[in-house]
Amino acid sequence: MQVSVITDEIDNDLEHALDVMLEYGVKGAELRNLWDKNIADAPDEYWHRAKAALDARGMKAVGVASPFYKCDLPGVSGDDPAGPLHSAVARGLADQISVLENCIRAARVLDTNLIRVFSFWRRSSLTPDIEEAIVDAFVEPAQIAASEGMLLGLENEHACYIGTGAQTARVLEKINSPAVQAIWDPGNAYFDGEQPFPGGYEAVKRFVTHVHVKDAVVPQGASSPQWTVVGEGAIDWLGQLTALLRSGYAGYLSLETHYNGHGSKEASSRACLEGLQRLLAQADDQAVQS
Repeated sequence: MQVSVITDEIDNDLEHALDVMLEYGVKGAELRNLWDKNIADAPDEYWHRAKAALDARGMKAVGVASPFYKCDLPGVSGDDPAGPLHSAVARGLADQISVLENCIRAARVLDTNLIRVFSFWRRSSLTPDIEEAIVDAFVEPAQIAASEGMLLGLENEHACYIGTGAQTARVLEKINSPAVQAIWDPGNAYFDGEQPFPGGYEAVKRFVTHVHVKDAVVPQGASSPQWTVVGEGAIDWLGQLTALLRSGYAGYLSLETHYNGHGSKEASSRACLEGLQRLLAQADDQAVQS
């Protein structure tokens, strides 16, 4: 396993974020915001500038963190997005294939084949009909990705209909395409009420192509989770990382901090990177002993 970071969790200034990552020996970058624009909305010159910044530091892009399918299903609408768009322009369903095609172009410039995707804003409870609509909506994107040599990573997201490992596995089984796999996010699963490890992971593990790392806890006296330093929350990250090592997982662990309790994004991400590195050392020891 290798570590990467969603760079704007440190700073929107890509070059500065990359320099911070190098302090921790991290050479994989998942790209979402590039300076003042979301990658899906950025002009070509931003992608080329990002590639040059990566090359100059001996680093690589490991994925395009797109906002694809962060929109409403047909016949469903809300006044506002149900979750964060991270500076992306809000677009309806009719524009989503254009978003995907733009992100494929970005991925080619950046020399990566992974594009993160979602499962529509959650406006109600997940029903069998909604689940089937989600599966149907992936027919064309899966065909496009396969023809372009790209891999769509469906992230479980609690602001979208598919929020847990179990739901992700069920939908991916129905999509049944090698071009659509899972970006496993235990933090999002926890926010959605699932025990991420071992429960959620056991359900989704055969589909996992990429992993997002963040931690959360329900503070004493609170009724809902809050983000925290990786390793200091309720998610069994030591167990999760050990299981990934034992399974032979060779993909990336991509820090998606979200926590901001250290006064700034950079300071909070530094704390989380340090926490993740401590956990990885412990997981290595446990995997060797098994």
